Formats: sequence, C-alpha cells, structure tokens
Amino acid sequence: MPGGFKILKYLLNYKKFQLNAYLMKKFLLILINISLLAVIAITIFYFATQHTSIFAERNNYALNKTLNVSIREVLKETKREKLAEIEVKGIYFTSYSAASSKKIDWFLNFIKDSEINAVVIDIKDYSGKISYTSQLEMVRQLETGSKTIKNLPELIEKLHDQGIYVIARQTVFQDPELTAKKPEWAVKNSATGGLWHDYKGLAWADPTNKQVWQYNLEIAKEAISLGFDEINFDYIRFPSDGPMKQMKFANLEGRAKHEVMKNFFEYLHENLKDEPAYISADLFGFTTERIDDMNIGQIIEDAALYFDYVCPMVYPSHYPSGHLNLKNPAAHPYEVVSHAMKKGTERINALENAKAKIRPWLQAFDMGAVYTPAMIDLQIKASNENSGFGYLLWNARNVYNYAP
Repeated sequence: MPGGFKILKYLLNYKKFQLNAYLMKKFLLILINISLLAVIAITIFYFATQHTSIFAERNNYALNKTLNVSIREVLKETKREKLAEIEVKGIYFTSYSAASSKKIDWFLNFIKDSEINAVVIDIKDYSGKISYTSQLEMVRQLETGSKTIKNLPELIEKLHDQGIYVIARQTVFQDPELTAKKPEWAVKNSATGGLWHDYKGLAWADPTNKQVWQYNLEIAKEAISLGFDEINFDYIRFPSDGPMKQMKFANLEGRAKHEVMKNFFEYLHENLKDEPAYISADLFGFTTERIDDMNIGQIIEDAALYFDYVCPMVYPSHYPSGHLNLKNPAAHPYEVVSHAMKKGTERINALENAKAKIRPWLQAFDMGAVYTPAMIDLQIKASNENSGFGYLLWNARNVYNYAP
C-alpha cells in the first residue's frame, strides 16, 4: 500500500495547487478590474475639470498652423470695437508718403509737442488705384490694386502705438482706374458713345450705378478690417467741370442729382453702421452756404443725416473774388472760414435727427497768398469759435512747415 499512499498524497497536493492557482487568477482579475475602474474614473474627472483648456490648446494649435497668427491676435481682431470719439486734428498724406518709413518717422517727430493727433492716408486716390495689396476678389480680377504701401496693417499698428488716430481717404466716383477696366460702369459721352472725361482728362464712375457703390463699399470694409479708425469718402459727387451737357448716366431717370447722392449716403451708413470705424464725407466748401446742390449732388443736410462727420473744404483760396466783398479771399483766412463754419453749423443744428459733427479741411498750402503759421492758426481759431469739432490740414504735396 505504500505506493498507493504516495499516489493519493500526490493527488491531494495537485488539487491544492489547482485551487491556489484558481484563487490567484481570480485575485489578479479583480485587481485588474479595480485598476481599470480607477483609470476610467481619473480620466472622467480630468476631462470634466480640464476640458476647456484641453480644447483651447487644440484650437490654438490648429489656428496657428492654419492662419499663421496667434490665437491672441485672432481674438483681439474679433473683439475690436469703435474707438471712443475724439476731437481729430490731423494732416493729410498721400499713399507714397505713407509708404516711406522715413516720412512716417518725420511725421511722428514733427507732431511732438503739437496738438496733431491724426493722419489721413490715401487708400484710393484720384487715379482710382488702390494703394495696398487688396484681397478682394473683384479688385484682384480687375487688377485695380497696387503695392505702394507694402504692409498696411503694420503701418497702422505703428501709428496706433504712438496714439495716432488713422483715417483712410477713399476717392469714390472720380476713378480712371475702374472705368478703364469696367467701361460699362463709367459716365458716358453722349456725343461720342465713349467714356466722358473732365477738363483734367479724368474719367468718372457713374454715380447712378449700384455696382460702383458696392465696389467702393467693399473697399471701405476691407480698409476697416485692416485697422483704420475712420473712412473719409471724397469725390462723393457728380463731376463739376468738363463738357457737362455731354454726360450720360445709366440710371438717372429724371431724378435730381442730390437725390442720387442722398441715397448713396444712406447706403454707406446702412452698410457700415455696425463696423468698428467712423465715416466722414468731404464736401465742397460752398455746401455750408448754398442751399442748392450746385449741380454736383451735394447738400450738407443730406450728408449730416448719415455720416459721423461732414468735412467741408473751406480753403480760402477756393472762394471767388468778391466773396464776402473780399477782393482776394485767400488773404483773409479768418473771415472766410468763420463765415463758412457759422453757416454750416447753423444748418446742421437746425436739422432734425442730424448725426454729423462738422470738421473742416483747412488750407496748409500757398495759393492766392503765402500761408504762414499765423494764417493756419487763424483758420483753426475761426473753426473753433463756430463749433468745429477738430480739423484736417491739406497740403497735396505733404509739405508741412507748421504743426499747430
């Protein structure tokens, strides 16, 4: 029986081993399940408390990779709001002056210790050429853009960093560039059937053509998106010289010219009122005094309803001999500007629902008289005394010898 006992003992030990192995296996499975449950619980807790930063990091990476700009810059642009209103006191620069870093540095030094706080920069001048590389599809198709100002957002940022209010000047209907590419949008010559030209040989876009309106609106919106604080619309009128009887418009249809312009002013207001920038209108100096539209469509009350600022060009040299009984109005800057501003202010104040403040363009160039610092100061004094809300100084060559 000894051999049988050994076999029995072996079988009992084997069963015991199997039982221990089973218990160990069960223990390990329980331990693994507990570990998995712990990992799941930790993961759920982490996502519940950190999901905002996780997705922000992912979005940040994707936007940086796609747009090549930081998320901070994207958010800054998205949240941009219209600046608090200030009394603007500025000077005018062509796009060529603005494109010169030397000229910009001169400007920043020139205005130190002065009251100048703004600059007006051409983004579309008398030629119709856009002064920067536009991303608008129509501009790219028509090739009406240029590379005069190579990095416009950088320029605006530099000026903003110095506390400068930056205005974009946009010539609207005097536009040889657009009419050359889109002659069907131009004022036509009824005698020749071709484009009509003024005495300077410049072609004009048709103010009655709504496609011209849309083209200019899109340029203004793009300029605002680049950082401009204000869009200053110039040549928002019908032509004033040339073979006037030969002008042919597509959609005048018996309407008065001032009706067309008023509709255009309203169009700009309605489409730009929610943009983070102000809008202003350049008007003939005589609009402050004359009640007719002078055959160009401009009436100051019409503009005052829809723009933040009306900017009559009250250059004394542009008034005819005999105005205010003055043989040479250019030699009497205080009298001319004072009278113009007084009349303009009275008319705007008498207008119900007037939106605009009056901010004149003043003469800073020699014509009819040599314009000394004292003569510039006299214009500013006349404007201030008659409720002028700031001013803009004009010199076509950008030669400024005096900063008030």
